[in-house]
Amino acid sequence: MWLVAPVSLILVGVLAYGLYHGVDAFLTAENPGRKPVSGQDNVKTTVTALTLIGAVLAGLYAYRKQLLDEGASHRADATQLAERYTKAAEQLGHDQAAVRLAGVYAMARLADDWEEQRRVCVDVLCAYLRMPYETDTAAEGYMKGEREVRLTIIRTIRDHLQDPAAATTWCGYNLDFTGAVFDGGDFSGVQLVGGMVSFGGATFCAGTVDFSGAAFSRSRVNFNHTTFSGSRVTFNRATFSGSRVTFNHAALSAGTVDFNRAALSAGMVDFSGATFSGSRVTFNQATLSDGRVSFNRAALSAGLVDFSRATFSGSRVTLNRATFSGSRVTFNQAALSSGTVSFDTTAFLGGTVDFSRAYFSGATVTLSRATFSGGTVEFDNARFSGGTVDFGGTELTGGTLTFNGAELSGGTVEFDGATFSGGVVSFSGAELTGGKLAFEVVTFSGGLVDFSLAMFSGGVVGFSGAELVGGKLVFELVTFSGGTVEFSSAVFSTGTIDFRSAELTGSTLDFDGILVHEACTIVWGPLPPIAVNQS
Repeated sequence: MWLVAPVSLILVGVLAYGLYHGVDAFLTAENPGRKPVSGQDNVKTTVTALTLIGAVLAGLYAYRKQLLDEGASHRADATQLAERYTKAAEQLGHDQAAVRLAGVYAMARLADDWEEQRRVCVDVLCAYLRMPYETDTAAEGYMKGEREVRLTIIRTIRDHLQDPAAATTWCGYNLDFTGAVFDGGDFSGVQLVGGMVSFGGATFCAGTVDFSGAAFSRSRVNFNHTTFSGSRVTFNRATFSGSRVTFNHAALSAGTVDFNRAALSAGMVDFSGATFSGSRVTFNQATLSDGRVSFNRAALSAGLVDFSRATFSGSRVTLNRATFSGSRVTFNQAALSSGTVSFDTTAFLGGTVDFSRAYFSGATVTLSRATFSGGTVEFDNARFSGGTVDFGGTELTGGTLTFNGAELSGGTVEFDGATFSGGVVSFSGAELTGGKLAFEVVTFSGGLVDFSLAMFSGGVVGFSGAELVGGKLVFELVTFSGGTVEFSSAVFSTGTIDFRSAELTGSTLDFDGILVHEACTIVWGPLPPIAVNQS
């Protein structure tokens, strides 16, 4: 190393000597025939050049030194961050809850400081929640203070999902809680923009998991194959725009999943294949303006699905191919201006579907090809100014469909092509001022269709092409003051039709082309009787 200084001096001397003579030759060449350039000028020029070269070399040296210092600093920082990670991980595995809590805060702070490995730190916290967790204080494996540690992790995650534009945001990261056990947790107000949150196979056994006020945009939340046995999961006042929340094949035996006052403007909430044996799923006062809510192929033996006072202005709610044997699905006082609610090919063995006091101004409710052997579907006191309720192709062997006290000023209720061999369809006390009730090409072989105490002042009730081979049609105490009741081309083979005590003041009753068999019992009341024309 002692040779560096002498060698450097020799190199500087050689460089200065070369520059001096080079400058002399250059200046002499530039001034041919003139007075020779003085040595003093050569020295000045050489010194100036050496100064510039020295400045450049000094700058390069300083830059290289800065790079070396930064590299050393970065390596030191990386080493320090790695040491912090190791320490936080060790704390998370400690036996004492207080130390584990410190590990939670340490890992979260490290995620804020270490952007390159932030996802790893978040994954560690999620992995902690996936670890086995015993909630029973009397059971083996219960750890005192563990619940507070887990709730703190959830709150920490929540706090980092509030602002997608924040420098330390965790928005957009995938969060994996697969198989975790939850007995509470606060995710309120989170902003899930992109990414996926997975609760697949998790168990919600107690407490409240709170997503109230959350905003879901282009994200996916997965509750597939989860078990709800006592917890409450609430999405109260949450907003969904382009996201998908799935509960496919979930088992809901107790507890509540709550979408009350939520706004669904796009995307999907999907309970396809889920099993309901005691839980409550509620959409009270929710606003569904687009998107889809699906219960396709769900099995509902107990519990409640509740859309009371919800507003439907474009969404699609489907319960196609579902099986009802005991649950209650209610749309009580819902407002349906557009969109679809469908129960196509659903099997009703028991339970209740309730549209009581709902208001229909444009939506469609379809129960096409559904089978009724039990249970009840109620439209009591509902109001229809538009829209359609379609029971086309339905098979009724039992159960009850009721429109008691309903008001129809528009819209259509259709039973075209349905088969009635049992059960009851009741429009008792209903009021028809417009719209249409259609029982065209229907086969009645049993059961009861009851219009007693109904009032017809407009609209159309159509039984054209219907065939009565059993069962009973009752128009007792009905008031016919307007509109049309059509029985044209109907066939009355057996069974009973009863117009007893009806009041006919203005309606048109069309019996053109009907076939009346002597085995059929018809109580004409105030109507002009039609003689038997078939033996």
